[in-house]
Amino acid sequence: MYSHETQKRVRYGETDQMGFLYYGNYPAYHEIGRSELIRSLGFTYKQMEVEHHIWMPVLSMNMRYVRPAHYDDLLTIRSTLRHLPEKFMTFHTEIFNEQGKLVNGGAVKLGFLDAKTKKSIAAPEYLVEKLQAFF
Repeated sequence: MYSHETQKRVRYGETDQMGFLYYGNYPAYHEIGRSELIRSLGFTYKQMEVEHHIWMPVLSMNMRYVRPAHYDDLLTIRSTLRHLPEKFMTFHTEIFNEQGKLVNGGAVKLGFLDAKTKKSIAAPEYLVEKLQAFF
């Protein structure tokens, strides 16, 4: 299993009329977690796309809203890979408020595509190799 945490402060423009983080903005927070987990392994989504010609489209997403986050809250986004990627890669995300209470949780399943052929491929070997030590 591999986990990574990053933080994000709720901006005013991300809130709704009630002062809560708007529910439609949570997928972007999940994406921040995924991007930073990949970065923590020593490369970026951009490198995967530009240098390796690999795209990672979202295939499914589910989440649960536990309690609201508010304007100016500093949230901790914990992203976890519970299994080595093969044909798919599923990120499990938990978002916590400053009191350590769960605000939101969910999972996002991504696939791997060859950017040139637009065909589904297995997880790239360099990604699997980086993660292997954690499983």
